[in-house]
Amino acid sequence: MNFIKKLFSPITSTLTFIQNNFKAMIFVLILFLLFAPSSEEDLTPNNLQTINLTGPLMEVSEVLTQIEDAEENNLIKGVLLIVDSPGGAVSPSVEVAYAIKRLKLKKPVVVYAKGTMASGSYYASIWANSIVANPGAMVGSIGVVMQGANVSELMSKIGIATQSVQAGKYKKVGTPDREWTDYEVNELNKVIYGTYDMFTKDVADARGLDFTKRDMYANAHIFTAQQAKEVGLIDSVGVSYDAKLELVKLSGVTNPIWNKEDKFEKIMKKLSTSTAVTLHTYFPTLVLK
Repeated sequence: MNFIKKLFSPITSTLTFIQNNFKAMIFVLILFLLFAPSSEEDLTPNNLQTINLTGPLMEVSEVLTQIEDAEENNLIKGVLLIVDSPGGAVSPSVEVAYAIKRLKLKKPVVVYAKGTMASGSYYASIWANSIVANPGAMVGSIGVVMQGANVSELMSKIGIATQSVQAGKYKKVGTPDREWTDYEVNELNKVIYGTYDMFTKDVADARGLDFTKRDMYANAHIFTAQQAKEVGLIDSVGVSYDAKLELVKLSGVTNPIWNKEDKFEKIMKKLSTSTAVTLHTYFPTLVLK
C-alpha cells in the first residue's frame, strides 16, 4: 500500500496544489490572456515611440520616465508626443519641457496637438522639432494664474475663526480666511510676472519668436490651429497621420514600427492621474493658464 502511495504521490501532490490554489491559478490565467502578446508583431521591438500627455499636468513622473527610457533606448529612433491637456502646475510643465529638450539632442521629437494644447501643456511641447496640431485643436493660453477662495464670510456664519503665529511679513500670503491685502497681492504679482517672463522667454527661444512682441502670441490668447500657425506657435496643421509621417521622415526609418501601450500601465496611469488631480484640488497651486 505504501508503495502505491509513493508511486502516485507526485500526481496526488499536483492535484492537491491545484485544489488549494485554484483561484490563484485562474487569476494568473486571466492576466496571461489579457496581457499576453496577440501576434508576432507584438513581439517585434518598436523603433518609434508614442508618449501621451493628457489631462491636468500635476503628476508627470510616468511621462518623464517614458521620455528618459526613449532617450536611452538605442532602438528608438524618434518620439511622438501626443498632447491633449489644458495645462497645469508650473513645475511639472517645466520638467516635461526640459526632458523633451534633452531628448531632442539625441533623436527627433514631434508633438501632435490632439485636442487641447494650452498653457502648461504648450510649455511642455515647445522644444520639439516640429509641432503639428489637429485642425480642431485649441492652442495657446500662454499665461499664469494663482487663485484662491475667500471663505471668511462662510467661516463667520458657521462660527469658525483661524489663529496662527508666524514670522515674516508675507508668511500668510494667499491664505483663504480673509481678503488679501494690497501688499500681499503685490507680492503674488511678483511671482506671477516672474513666472510669466520665464514662460514667454522659453517660448520665444524655442520657437524663434520675438520676445518683445510676446503680446501677439502670449498674453493668454487662445488660438485655433490655423491661427496658432500664423503667429508661430506651431509648424503645421494636420491629423495624427500627418504627425506620424513627419516623425518617420525626421527619424529616417524605412520600416516604422510603433509601440503599443501596455493595458495594465494604461489602467494604472488613469488611477494615478485621478489621485493627483484630487490632491491638487485641495491645495493651492501656481498654475500655467
